[in-house]
Amino acid sequence: MTTSTVASAIRTRVDAGSGALIGYLPVGFPSLGASVDAAVALVENGVDVLEMGLPYSDPVMDGPVIQAATQRALADGFRLRDGFTAVKAITEQVSAPVLIMTYWNPVVQYGVDRFADDLAAAGGAGLITPDLIPDEAAPWLSASERVGLDRVFLAAPSSTDARLRQAVEVSRGFVYAVSTMGITGARSDVDAAARTLVGRLRDAGATSTCVGIGISTAAQVREVLEYADGAIVGSALVKALSEGGIEAVGALAAELSSGTRIPA
Repeated sequence: MTTSTVASAIRTRVDAGSGALIGYLPVGFPSLGASVDAAVALVENGVDVLEMGLPYSDPVMDGPVIQAATQRALADGFRLRDGFTAVKAITEQVSAPVLIMTYWNPVVQYGVDRFADDLAAAGGAGLITPDLIPDEAAPWLSASERVGLDRVFLAAPSSTDARLRQAVEVSRGFVYAVSTMGITGARSDVDAAARTLVGRLRDAGATSTCVGIGISTAAQVREVLEYADGAIVGSALVKALSEGGIEAVGALAAELSSGTRIPA
């Protein structure tokens, strides 16, 4: 069985007594080269796992901050193959695992096996697929198994116990626990439903669960890591990159990573 680099990175942080910080940025924003530099800056400032989003014309899960960034990337000529170029450039500079976050339609259009081969060749760790359900994932399960890529499925507070078990069984790397119903975006309070959901996922057999949607401060990272293995931050990082460039996104990553430190 293939060892998951994502699961290993998370387990290292959990075993150390803290937990992992996962950072999301879109590929191609504000440019392809700058998105690579920004991703490297995240890792240099304490992010343990990278989640690089592929811009898509119908981003049903993304909030306004991420939508604006990905729409700009598309307008500037982003092509799916640019995602592999970015992953290769990032993995040549840092050792943190790099997951691609993508809606399923672009993968199908590109070719599932071809996508898996090209992502693996670029040094990518796997995929987060927000709109792919386990029932319809057979081609991806087969392709990812063949090349040793992780596959991260989502679980929501509204998911039935049977659905949670399915997500746990087919995920590799971690299960993505959606903290609240709705689209991504920083919120003042991460819903208490996330804590209950993580408990349900553990009962379903999950060995690694990370919480995303609505996390934007070091205090929220710290709160999430009291009960989950990792905290995922997206919109806040994209906003920092949009408003202040690479220096600002690196500074925010450093601030967020303070939430993973073990109290004295």
